[in-house]
Amino acid sequence: MRELESRATAYTTLADGPDFRHELEIKRSRFITVIRRTGDEEGARALVAGLRREFHDARHHCSAFVLGPDRDIQRSSDDGEPSGTAGIPMLEALVRRETAPGVTDLSDVSAVVVRYFGGILLGAGGLVRAYSESVSSALDLAPLVRRSRLRVCSVEVAHPSAGRLENDLRAAGYVMAETSYEATNTVLRIALPDQADELRRAAERLAGMTAGSAALVPGGTEWIDVPF
Repeated sequence: MRELESRATAYTTLADGPDFRHELEIKRSRFITVIRRTGDEEGARALVAGLRREFHDARHHCSAFVLGPDRDIQRSSDDGEPSGTAGIPMLEALVRRETAPGVTDLSDVSAVVVRYFGGILLGAGGLVRAYSESVSSALDLAPLVRRSRLRVCSVEVAHPSAGRLENDLRAAGYVMAETSYEATNTVLRIALPDQADELRRAAERLAGMTAGSAALVPGGTEWIDVPF
């Protein structure tokens, strides 16, 4: 898979959930920004198509998206606005977004700005500022998460002990992945940095929590959402 072959081991994206919407009015023009977490170009284009149907009477549906852990897919569209005044400023607002001081790693995000013309011409410079500000203002309010490529390990424990152990692991700061329930045991899944010393420390910590009754079994790597 492309994600597992990436150079990056982490990046920032939108938290899972519904589309995030934000609206600005600039010189009587309405700029309705919709941003969505998208993992591929098909999903990004589906967002544009859906908004064209929803806002069918709007003059412009400008778009930009950046995809992949390495941010290797970047596209934009002016959709009828003067060339370079909408899509590129929107894309730059995405790729230049600082998610931490000096860090620009936002990805798997699509943005569409629907414009209803208000009768006052903004000029090229005004359009660039309006479309850039529309995306930036939406991102200021949108929930973000850290997406990391982690080694997912499993721990089998008896059903009665599973809840307490999971709470203890969470309290110790471990990232928990999906839990599964087997016929006789519960399988807890812990997402750890893919480093030998991290796995060793976690195994030792687990042994101490369970008096040696549970073992950490390393599995494959997966991309996991980690809250900031």
